[in-house]
Amino acid sequence: MAEAPKRRKRSGGRAGNAQRRGGAVIEQMPWNPPINIDRPIEPLSHEGVEAIHNGAMQILEEIGIQFLHEEAVEILRGSGGCTINGENVRMGRDFVMETIGKAPSEWTITPRNPDHTLTMGARHINFGNVSSPPSYWDMKLGRKVTGTREMCRDLLKLSQFFNCIHFVGGYPVEPQDIHASVRHLDVLYDKLTLTDKVAHAYCLGKERVEDVMEMVRIAGGLNEEEFEARPHMYTNINSTSPLKHDYPMLDGWMRIARRNQGLVVTPFTLAGAMAPVTMAGAVAQSLAESLCAVVLAQVIRPGACCAIGTFTSNVDMKSGAPAFGTPEYMRATQMTGQLARFYGLPMRASGVCAANVPDGQAMWETSNSLWSAVQAGANMVYHSAGWLEGGLIASPEKFVMDCEIIQHIQRYMDPAIMATGPDDIAVEAVREVGDQGHFFGIQHTQDRYTTAFYQPFLSDWRNYEAWEAAGGVWTAQRAHQIYQEIIAEFEAPPMDEAIREELESFVERRKAEGGAPTDF
Repeated sequence: MAEAPKRRKRSGGRAGNAQRRGGAVIEQMPWNPPINIDRPIEPLSHEGVEAIHNGAMQILEEIGIQFLHEEAVEILRGSGGCTINGENVRMGRDFVMETIGKAPSEWTITPRNPDHTLTMGARHINFGNVSSPPSYWDMKLGRKVTGTREMCRDLLKLSQFFNCIHFVGGYPVEPQDIHASVRHLDVLYDKLTLTDKVAHAYCLGKERVEDVMEMVRIAGGLNEEEFEARPHMYTNINSTSPLKHDYPMLDGWMRIARRNQGLVVTPFTLAGAMAPVTMAGAVAQSLAESLCAVVLAQVIRPGACCAIGTFTSNVDMKSGAPAFGTPEYMRATQMTGQLARFYGLPMRASGVCAANVPDGQAMWETSNSLWSAVQAGANMVYHSAGWLEGGLIASPEKFVMDCEIIQHIQRYMDPAIMATGPDDIAVEAVREVGDQGHFFGIQHTQDRYTTAFYQPFLSDWRNYEAWEAAGGVWTAQRAHQIYQEIIAEFEAPPMDEAIREELESFVERRKAEGGAPTDF
């Protein structure tokens, strides 16, 4: 591929749905988390929903889940609805359904900037950045490398810059140049100062969870009562499939439940590896592993804000490697969406791929993943921008490319496209043109041409000759240039100086105390 030339910045006025910050690199759509105006795709019949539900209940009633946390076991023992044998917990279906019924079907998360409040549930869709890859790749490096704080900060800047990214999940790449004992302090400081969107806490030991909750409270300028009045952040835990919840995640889950913050549980069930090879079996197991965690949260705090997630896909039966964006992945996501509505719980899905670089495979697999999340009625879409190699690599070029897809989805859900008023049916415009002219110059077109159609910031719609004459720049190269310009011109959102100083003081004190204990 040819070297990318310096990209010329656009002036305003090309797209009515564009929003420009001072010195903005691109025209982009405004902050507007979409509302899903379509009926969700429901591949299961009523009997199919009942069959998967019954399978999940049988797993909980007859097989049980290992809760590898003594306090969690004792809490469930005291609930009166569980049968306990050591760490194995079995739950009766009536108890499960009654208990999860206490969870709200819709709730909000309010970050330090209340304009970026998110709604979980109903038809709301919220997209988030890539989370937790240990490695990084960009076109300048041309190779896979270990993540650093600088790389993490750059991806946080992209997360803030793009209006179509609505929440900032886990570390967009693991900054392994920071010791694990204090990594959460530095990354959360960066996250809370470089972004003002909804933030996440890892459930990896009490210190990390408690530190993050305190930092989010400080950043929001909240007292304890205000912080616990409603969610201002969230966590996402994964079960240890098959049929286990481990100590650190359960411990953080319980701490966050007690303080009334957002709770998302997402089993990682790969069909043929950690779950049955059949998608219905994998979904049933995933639901069992999810619902039992929701039960625990509701026993601790009735009405705790919970969502269930799906990370059900298949493995490559030749290599054992996980595959994403497959037909099976798409159907599993849609099936889980049906069951989430059956249980009255918000749903999390993901935008994922197995590709190693931002190429065609990366984009068709990610597009399949993102659209299946939309089709499933998902409310929170993790890893929507920047994910490669099954979650092992974060890439800024892929981040930019994915944001183009997310903007497509946002525009696709714009009711204006389907409007059917007299001016939309446009009989008078047809009468004016008749069968002899064209619609380019008439007033009906002139009044609407800036807002009529989606305007891309990355796609190149010129013909081959014009594209070749301009240097023949491939998509990933254009994305690389956009990413570099965004970072060069980035401006952090404002923060009260007293709050910043309080955050800095907290970080320094916790670092002096040793942060979170590690064995190295």
